[in-house]
Amino acid sequence: METCKESSTPMATNCYLDTDETCSAVDQTKYRGMIGSLLYLTTSRPDIMHNVCVCARFQSCSKESHLSVVIRILKYLKGIRNLGLWYPHGSTISLVGYSDSNFGGCKSDKKSTSGICHLLGCSLISWHSKKQACVAFSTTEAEYIAIGSCCAQSIWIKNQLEDYRIYLDHIPLKCDNTSAINLTKNHVLHSKTKHIEIQHHFIRDHVSKGDYKVEYIDTQKSTSRYLYQTPCQRKVLHS
Repeated sequence: METCKESSTPMATNCYLDTDETCSAVDQTKYRGMIGSLLYLTTSRPDIMHNVCVCARFQSCSKESHLSVVIRILKYLKGIRNLGLWYPHGSTISLVGYSDSNFGGCKSDKKSTSGICHLLGCSLISWHSKKQACVAFSTTEAEYIAIGSCCAQSIWIKNQLEDYRIYLDHIPLKCDNTSAINLTKNHVLHSKTKHIEIQHHFIRDHVSKGDYKVEYIDTQKSTSRYLYQTPCQRKVLHS
């Protein structure tokens, strides 16, 4: 891979991986070793988090189509070895969470994938991408579950900041789905949302207590204005 051609993106936008029974199988030991190294690298490379997690789903049935995507991720990393996250000195202490999800993005089981991140001031400190445990029946449910995951991570970060005597309330959580936002504020269980499990409603308690406030943010605005605060972050997060 040292002499390979560099790639501008870690994965094609029209790439949707599945079990792919038609392709030939590859060495699982080699494939798992590559995935393990990439998962370790995601602690400092949020731009490959989603792509690596998608490839990690097929470690028990890895095919040539899956290996080709992993190789493309390595080609992408080859071209951005000198880039990194920038944590400036003296930024304001304000915590903001962002959540998003794709509805039925997995072709094999039709489960959605939640993606969340947190900014402390203008520094990206936490990022997460994981397939949801249950099948969502609507985009509202998929987004609502993603907000719940974002709230859980935000609670952990808030508790860590309290150890340094930094106390934050009314932490904004950004979401691009108005139905999911209204569901966190409205205590009436509508007929279209009765199928949502009770365990995902814990965010409603924190909203009513004033710990967090869920706000709407446009998808394009969130990627261009809020997430990409600096040129260094823009290059690393762009995928």
